[in-house]
Amino acid sequence: MNLTFQDYISIAIHRTDLVLTSVIKSKLAPFNLAPEQNLIMLLLWEKDGLSQNQLVEKLNKDKTNIARMAASLEAKGFVKREHCPNDRRLMKLYLTACGQKLGDEIIPIAEQFNNHVTKGLSQDEIHELERLLLKIRENVQ
Repeated sequence: MNLTFQDYISIAIHRTDLVLTSVIKSKLAPFNLAPEQNLIMLLLWEKDGLSQNQLVEKLNKDKTNIARMAASLEAKGFVKREHCPNDRRLMKLYLTACGQKLGDEIIPIAEQFNNHVTKGLSQDEIHELERLLLKIRENVQ
């Protein structure tokens, strides 16, 4: 059996990701924040003082990518990077006052976007979607 373009689940997921990324990118643009950088900020708004290694693990990104995004966020004045006093090899990220204030504007946008994306889906459907996406990620890894 030959699959058609519409039969590839990976293409459907990719197309969905492109739409989601495009919409969130436009919502974040006025704040000088890229979608990938926003992921770091969302984690820091949840728990300030995460190490770059913790961000690597949580976001499943390579160290170089996280270091580059952290440097960019620092240059924008949203975070400051400091060496961990217990282990000078570890770099931790802390929100600046500007970064904390930014959360007051971005978090409602992120929550509104999440509500928009999940509109019409029950909690059971959302959990099932999360389970299926995890299964797909595990299959690929």
